Amino acid sequence: MGSPFHSFPRRKTRSFATLLGCTALVAAPLSVVAQVDPETGYYRLGTIFVDMDAAADDDANSTVAKELWTGGKVVTSVLDTPASVSVVTQQEIQQRNAIKVEDVLEYTPGIVTDYYGSDDRNDYYLVRGFQASTYRDGLTLGSMRGVREEPFAFDRVEVMRGGNSTLFGTSDPGGTVNFVTKTAKFERFGQVFGSYGSHSHSALGFDFGDLLNDEGSVAYRLVGKLQDAELEYADSRDDEQFLLGSVAWAPTDYTELTFTVDYLKRDSTPNSGGYPLDRLYDRSAFFGEPDFNDHDVERLTISTGLRHEFDNGLKLRANLRYSDLTDDFGYIYLSDNAARVGTMVDRFYFGTDSTAEEVIGNVILQYDTSFGTVDSSTLAGFEFRDASTTSASIFGTHAPIDISNPTYTGGPTGATPYSVQANEYTTQSVFVQQNLSFSDRVIATVGLRHDWLDIANTDRLTGTTTQADFSETSYRGALTYKVTDEVSSYASYVQSVAPPSIGTEPERGEQYEIGIKYQPENINALFTASVYDLTKKNVVVPVVLPSGVIERQRVGESRVRGFELEAKTELDDGLTLIGGYSYQQSEFVRGNIRGVAVDGNEFATVPNHIASLWLHYDLPNSAAAVGLGARYVGPYYYNAYNDSGKSPAQTYFDASVSYDLTAQTELTLQVSNLLDEQYTVGSATADYYNSGRTFTASLRHSW
Repeated sequence: MGSPFHSFPRRKTRSFATLLGCTALVAAPLSVVAQVDPETGYYRLGTIFVDMDAAADDDANSTVAKELWTGGKVVTSVLDTPASVSVVTQQEIQQRNAIKVEDVLEYTPGIVTDYYGSDDRNDYYLVRGFQASTYRDGLTLGSMRGVREEPFAFDRVEVMRGGNSTLFGTSDPGGTVNFVTKTAKFERFGQVFGSYGSHSHSALGFDFGDLLNDEGSVAYRLVGKLQDAELEYADSRDDEQFLLGSVAWAPTDYTELTFTVDYLKRDSTPNSGGYPLDRLYDRSAFFGEPDFNDHDVERLTISTGLRHEFDNGLKLRANLRYSDLTDDFGYIYLSDNAARVGTMVDRFYFGTDSTAEEVIGNVILQYDTSFGTVDSSTLAGFEFRDASTTSASIFGTHAPIDISNPTYTGGPTGATPYSVQANEYTTQSVFVQQNLSFSDRVIATVGLRHDWLDIANTDRLTGTTTQADFSETSYRGALTYKVTDEVSSYASYVQSVAPPSIGTEPERGEQYEIGIKYQPENINALFTASVYDLTKKNVVVPVVLPSGVIERQRVGESRVRGFELEAKTELDDGLTLIGGYSYQQSEFVRGNIRGVAVDGNEFATVPNHIASLWLHYDLPNSAAAVGLGARYVGPYYYNAYNDSGKSPAQTYFDASVSYDLTAQTELTLQVSNLLDEQYTVGSATADYYNSGRTFTASLRHSW
């Protein structure tokens, strides 16, 4: 028996699938909105056709996703979503052997990744020039944002470019990244793998599930990964343990309850310490301190989700998640300058011990009905979040190091925290969205959301507590026109409200966008193009201070304008093509940073041009397949002042070769940065380089 949400009675519904494609938060399950065409034997979703024999979403076997699962794992059409969206499926992640989130996103238009190089504390990526807001199954990660996520935990990673606070609550305007967690499925499946590669990288993983009873109403899934690895520089490590268990219960064809627990533990090193500014150095060099270069992360997450459909067009969804995190790091880094004489370079130490605990959930009601030739879908929901964090940070000067003959002196002793903070965050939100479809061709979408935010900060060094309350409303409007059954065009206006802090006003953004999407019936493909104008006020940007500490500082107004192209296609002859191009022009319209005007400057680490192409080909009459990828990142300024130089244009090539030992067992060799190109991708008090050439061999067995 498949999932009950793919086997509802097939009701007479004219165009709800098309209509709900405009709602990134909700959509009906496939067979709720589907009819079977008696002549073709296909499901009919408004004006979209889907093969009956294919799963509603086949992430494990296709790189072309035609549905979004954003917002509590509910399906909505990519073709008819009035926004620029990209989906990186499990199949694509596996093809490219993407073992970090930065690797997952590096072939996605509008995104620049890994711009801090060997600073490995976080996953670094910008969407349309801004920090991306991150979500897991449609719920904000909030205080969990700083954790390097494990891609093997997810069925897919979804990117929606452009801010949209009516759907997601407080968020940044550049875009959102949503991780869709692997959960129990009502079928038997599985895979195990082992891999070994450069820098003593070894990993073992498994992902399997099955039904637990004869009736097929209870299913389970177990996912795990164990990694023992090093990084490119000396005295480094990148070890990880991950385990996930999920159980789903579907007592009827109209109800499903899912319970998921996962645990992530990382034992790694946070930073290479950077490299001197005078020339390119070997990536294996290490100018920090082996005894003070640690990053330990431990996180427990418990999630549950409920879906129920009534018999009158009303649907209920509810999601709840609890997370508990400890995140501690400390390292020593170079503080070089261009005027330095000799080989002695100053150093600083920096470290933070932090904790976070968070409860977040939502309840969503959706009502679908028709009025003659007009189809209506009304969505209303409530969301809440209660989070608390603590942090204690140390910072100071450390003994200089001779870069021509490094001698390590040990970590700092007797360091006293300069900051000890405790924070409480409480959010309640209500939202409503109305979708109207006229004659299966014109779709109007209007959304409204209001967030109440309460923030309290306690400075534990002074014993003082400050509080702030915010009340923010955001709007969304979009118009979609189905030119044909295969072509969809849209125009949208969206607002965003970034999470505020005490003593500052929330950052507000607005975006105008037009786009077109083409999904041909005769091949598995999706082509998209979009043009946008994005403005943000009360902007906060990261600034590297002379000490090397990164501080978030506010400027007045900024803007990004650009366009994006993306193509994903799988041809019958075994060729998969994934390509994208982005042009973006960033500008600080007005404002200053630390008293220095930045009017007219471009953003830091935001190139004008980004392009990528990935080809994967199953060789005819052979069990072998080859992959070849190329990535281009144009030059960008290293800082917001635009006075410390620009990065070089970066071009990378990636390659893979795979061979099917049996129908279910595959051997793969993957090479990243094939030509071992070395670029300075970040520069301030030290230089930071891109990752060098890496080899990974994997053996994978599936059933």
